[in-house]
Amino acid sequence: MREIMLKIKSNQAVTGGSDDSVEFITEAKLYKKGEAMYLIYDESELSGIPGCKTRLKMKANEIQMKRFGMGTGFNSEIKFKKGKRYMGFYDTPFGPIEMEVLTDRLENTLSEEGGGHVNIDYSVSLKGLMEGRNSINITMM
Repeated sequence: MREIMLKIKSNQAVTGGSDDSVEFITEAKLYKKGEAMYLIYDESELSGIPGCKTRLKMKANEIQMKRFGMGTGFNSEIKFKKGKRYMGFYDTPFGPIEMEVLTDRLENTLSEEGGGHVNIDYSVSLKGLMEGRNSINITMM
């Protein structure tokens, strides 16, 4: 397991609403288990979900993102695979909401030795409440 630093930038463009961008630097843990690389980091006040951890399980052409945290009300999982739809639930403090994600672009060049990046562009729909386009860009420093 390696201790690393990450620069994380996320963008959210809500249909009929406003755009929102967040950028922060955080410590993370990187390790390999079987055929997957794992990246674990703490979210921050800037991301809007302090006290929450994010885990990325990265395989050749698929990334699974899981967010979890005690008392945060968030416990969600999203699978990203280019051109594929993922149906699931997004847990909120008010209860779970049906979610659909379509991954438009997925790029992962992170290496066990250090360096690289993860870029994910996707469309998301939360059961009639919100539709939008999101991107996550993670760079190992």
